[in-house]
Amino acid sequence: MNSFRKIALSVTCALAPTIAHTQVIGDVGASLMRRADVRAALESARSEEPIAIEDQIRICEIPAPPFKEADRARAYADAFRSAGLRNVRIDKQGNVLGERPGRLPPSTALGAGKPHLVFSAHLDTVFPEGTDVRVTRDGTVLRGPGIGDDCRGLAVLLAVVRAMNKGGVQTQGTITFVGTVGEEGLGDLRGAKALLNETLRGQVDRFVSVDGSGYGITHRAVGSRRYRVTFKGPGGHSYSAFGLANPAHALGRAIAAFGDLHVPSDPKTTFAVGRIGGGTSVNAIPFEAWMEVDMRSVDAAALQALESGFLKAVDGALLAENARWNQNGRLTVEKQLVGDRPAGLTPASSPIVEAAVSVTRALGLASTLDEGSTDANAAMTLGIPAITIDAGGRGIGAHALEETFDTAESWKGTQRALLIAIALAE
Repeated sequence: MNSFRKIALSVTCALAPTIAHTQVIGDVGASLMRRADVRAALESARSEEPIAIEDQIRICEIPAPPFKEADRARAYADAFRSAGLRNVRIDKQGNVLGERPGRLPPSTALGAGKPHLVFSAHLDTVFPEGTDVRVTRDGTVLRGPGIGDDCRGLAVLLAVVRAMNKGGVQTQGTITFVGTVGEEGLGDLRGAKALLNETLRGQVDRFVSVDGSGYGITHRAVGSRRYRVTFKGPGGHSYSAFGLANPAHALGRAIAAFGDLHVPSDPKTTFAVGRIGGGTSVNAIPFEAWMEVDMRSVDAAALQALESGFLKAVDGALLAENARWNQNGRLTVEKQLVGDRPAGLTPASSPIVEAAVSVTRALGLASTLDEGSTDANAAMTLGIPAITIDAGGRGIGAHALEETFDTAESWKGTQRALLIAIALAE
């Protein structure tokens, strides 16, 4: 899950416009809970939560650093097979897929196996290779990098499959369970994008990502643009070559100008320089200096305006540094787009959001409608009804080495994910 994902709206304000719609759809959550097979599945989800927690720990202790998720992917594919999913495979991008067919297999008739639901969680973490990913346990609290984001989501997917099997639940539509790669950081949603544009192109009717802890429902996609900008020059000795245009000075100018930009608070629009680097020695004019920049907004026009301001700041810094030293050791600049997450929206009044709200209420849980940057962005931009749901429990410190996840009553999140999967595959 992206670290800026949770921007909760008030339950009363967010849901008030859609209460009538929720009542009109017949309270699908309450209707499902009257079915004997669903009740059996719910009881299985609760009684087998210890298995889900063990899965969460086991998965988390398999390193999955950025762009190196293969070991965890292979283990997750084995877990899919053990859970009874069919046609388990790893696609070209590294995503793990497994199918639970609907009442009629998709190949038997036109439209059979519909609606086709993708139920996903992401395999990757933000932690670099070599990070100690061992998980410790203190009562109900688990501690370890990625234990909530998104080892919890991965474990919940497996628990949902087991519970559906134990309860004998058969949905109308096929559910494809997926462990995606590249959700975090510079992964740029590469797994979800490949899944929807290549592996399952044109085949997905609804998309749900299970990511993180709590009971939120993310239906607004925060878009982002990310750049790596590198100023380059000849470099030289700090004393004898003094007078050369300096890439580090140009970088400083760009950062200062970027930091002075003004952005709207509504729609919320943000920016940050996340990393900087360059140079070889304290007594050398560097031959290059670079920065990585993140810009976000829920509004595409606001994001475009911010990006334009950023690029002008970079170009202005280049001109100013070259002019300062009379073109001596002229600098150049490279502006590389390294991340492009589109903004999007699944309306609060849409059936997929209302179903998730109904299920949450039926279980006696409180939820919020949220904004965020998740795998669901990739689906929304294609017009596929999509949400991201939290996976229960209580997490603290996502993206931190000391991330924690409290498993007290975490089975409620498993039950909610189970009911949402059933509701959206009908």
